[in-house]
Amino acid sequence: MEFKLIIKKLNNTLSEEEASIFQDWYNESNFHRAYFKKVKENYHNEIVLVDIEKGWKEVEQKIKPVAVNKTGYLKYAVAAAIVLLISISFLINNGKDKEVVTPVITNNTIKTGTDKATLTLEDGTLIALEKGEQYISENLESDGEALVYKGSSVTSKEMVYNYLTVPRGGQYHIVLSDGTEVWLNSDSQIKYPVTFIKGETRQIELVYGEAYFDVTPSTANNGSKFKVHTESQEIEVLGTEFNISAYKDEKAIYTTLIEGKVAVINGKANTILSPNQQSIIVKEKNGINVVKADVYSVTSWRKGVFSFDNMPLENIMKVLSRWYDVDVVFLDKTLEDVEFKGVINKDQDIEDILILIKNTNFINDYEIKNKTIILKN
Repeated sequence: MEFKLIIKKLNNTLSEEEASIFQDWYNESNFHRAYFKKVKENYHNEIVLVDIEKGWKEVEQKIKPVAVNKTGYLKYAVAAAIVLLISISFLINNGKDKEVVTPVITNNTIKTGTDKATLTLEDGTLIALEKGEQYISENLESDGEALVYKGSSVTSKEMVYNYLTVPRGGQYHIVLSDGTEVWLNSDSQIKYPVTFIKGETRQIELVYGEAYFDVTPSTANNGSKFKVHTESQEIEVLGTEFNISAYKDEKAIYTTLIEGKVAVINGKANTILSPNQQSIIVKEKNGINVVKADVYSVTSWRKGVFSFDNMPLENIMKVLSRWYDVDVVFLDKTLEDVEFKGVINKDQDIEDILILIKNTNFINDYEIKNKTIILKN
């Protein structure tokens, strides 16, 4: 069945013959019904970033239903529908018509982000880590995409720290000496011991930015707890996987739990998060707010995509500015509040994304000057 029949179904424009074809397809499997539901959710009354033709072809070519339990099957189908709509070639138009305007591009030097970081050793030495470049020393090595520390805990009381700084337009993966894995997003910095002291709490600091943590359990580290410090909060790890967003230019710190448990502490306030929960701490204020999290959208950056769930354009451009290392100017401030839903591949050229946004007709024009994007209405 052609994908256009799904769109015609959503618009109530199917002929009798097409309606019969669609109904046969819809009744054929749980996957088809789940896929239609996902497209329907992302289509009506929203501005949706989705390549309908490519996504549909990939569904037909790559997804084969598997024999699992009923609950698992539906979960698999919905996840597949999301993943296969990642590559984007155009934005569904919202029905408005405007005069076509050719964007002004002056010396576009904007590049897609890549694996890169700066390692600061205990003596202040700076080492550039870049994709394709190898670095090896006595207790650590890097293949240009990940930095791996050797060994585990030591009995010495002397604590030696390193810093890993990821600039705008970068990302990096680090494996600490206890096996804990940390993925750093663009414009982030982490401070950590070269080795942890045996029997003492393992403590690191997310100085700023965003990081995803997969922590090795205390049972594998002589009972040692694991804590992450950020501005305004302390996280005590009672489980394994979680994401912290603590950017300098954001008003709040967001901690999202994926698996296990974490205790969040902010002054006298504290709470324990369960999976799929997110704590929000407004900087320079006391208290912790806990909400249900869209884990996929929060953590998708680690898997090579950005997922936006009804996110204002101001926030979307802030995410893109970090990854593409650009500055964004809104000539019309009302554009900042326009919300979008969709998934963008991080390998995509910035101009392709701007064309998608422009095609909504909310943005009439944009301009690129060196590494500055100007959005117009």
